[in-house]
Amino acid sequence: MIRMKTMAAGTVAAALLLGGGWAWFGGLRAEGDAVVETAEVRIGTLETSVTALGKLEPLEYVDVGAQISGQVDTLHVDLGDRVTAGDLLAEIDPILYEAQAAANRATLKGLEAQRVEQTARLRLADSTLRRNTKLLKARAVSQEELDASAAEEEAARARLDVLDAEIEKVRSTLEADTANLGYTKIRAPMDGTIMTLEVRQGQTISARQTTPVILRIADLDTMTVKAQVSEADVGKLRLGMDAYFTTLGNPERRWQGTLRQILPTPEVVNDVVLYNALFDVDNADHSLLPQMTAQVFFVTGRVEGATLVPVAALGRADQPGRYTVRVQKAGGAEETRPVTVGLQDRILAEVTTGLAAGERVVVGRAGGSARKPRS
Repeated sequence: MIRMKTMAAGTVAAALLLGGGWAWFGGLRAEGDAVVETAEVRIGTLETSVTALGKLEPLEYVDVGAQISGQVDTLHVDLGDRVTAGDLLAEIDPILYEAQAAANRATLKGLEAQRVEQTARLRLADSTLRRNTKLLKARAVSQEELDASAAEEEAARARLDVLDAEIEKVRSTLEADTANLGYTKIRAPMDGTIMTLEVRQGQTISARQTTPVILRIADLDTMTVKAQVSEADVGKLRLGMDAYFTTLGNPERRWQGTLRQILPTPEVVNDVVLYNALFDVDNADHSLLPQMTAQVFFVTGRVEGATLVPVAALGRADQPGRYTVRVQKAGGAEETRPVTVGLQDRILAEVTTGLAAGERVVVGRAGGSARKPRS
C-alpha cells in the first residue's frame, strides 16, 4: 500500500498506475487526509491457466539407417531438402554385392546343370530296375543283378535330392545377395525434410553390430509441443483441454492445440519433478522449427462477458465462493454487499451475483492496507 497524506492528486494517480495490478480499473477518493482507492466493475474476459515451458519437435520423424556395410558412394540430399517417399537419398558402393550375386548365380547355374545330368541318371537307373524286375521273373537275370539295379536307382534318387537341397540353399543365398544389392540404394520411407546428416560422401559405415543412422527425415507439417509441467500443477490438467503457446521469436502469435497425452514417467531436474504434457499444432507454413522454446498455457478455465473486480476488493469469505465487498455509492457513501464469485486468478475475480458493471468497489485505503491478491 502506498501511503499518501499531502501528495497532489496527479502524483497519487501516477503512483497507483505504477504499483497496482488492478490499476486499469483505477479510482481515488479523498476522505480528509485519507485516500480511498476504488475500482470500477467492468465486463471482460477472464482466463485461468497452468503455465509451463516446452520444446517443439516433429510429430512424425524417422531415422534412416543402412542395412549393409560399405562406403557411401553418393549422397543425393543435403540438410533442409524436401523429399517424398521413394526418393533416392544415398548409394553405397555396390561392387562387392554385385560380385557376390554374380558368383552365386554361377554356382546356381552349375548345380542346375548337374541336376539335369542326375535326372537323366535317375531315369536310366529306374528303367534298368524295371527291366531287371521283369527279367527276373523269366529267370533271365539273377537276384544279385536286380538288387544292384535297385541300389543304383535309390542312390541316383538320393543324389538328385542332395542337388535339389544345394540348389535351394544357393537360391536363398542369391535372394539375400539381391536384397543386399537393393540395400545399396537408400530411399526415403516418408515425405518430409532432411533434419540431420550423420555421414559424408566417401565415408565407410559398418552395419555388423548396430544399424548406422544415415540421416533423419521429419514431417514439419505438424509439430508436437512437449511441455514440462510441475507435479504441483499436473493434477489440474485434463486430456482434451485447450492449450496454446508463444515462441521467443514471435510472442504476439498464438498457436492453438488440445492436450493429447501426459507421459506417466517424470523427469527430475534439480530435485524438481516434471511431467511431459504433449499437444500437436498445425505448421503448414513451417514457421515452427524443432527445438524452439515454447511458453505454454493450459487453459483450466475461461469466461467471456464476465463481471470483473480486482481480487483486492474481496472481503472476508463467508463460505466458499461467497464474499463481501464495499460498494461506493453516490456522494462517497459506502455499503457492504455480499457477492458470489466464480472464476478467479491472482488479479481478477468473476462476480456472478451481487454487482453490476459501472459500480465502484473499494479496494483499499491509504490509512490501512489493501488486500493482497490471493495465491
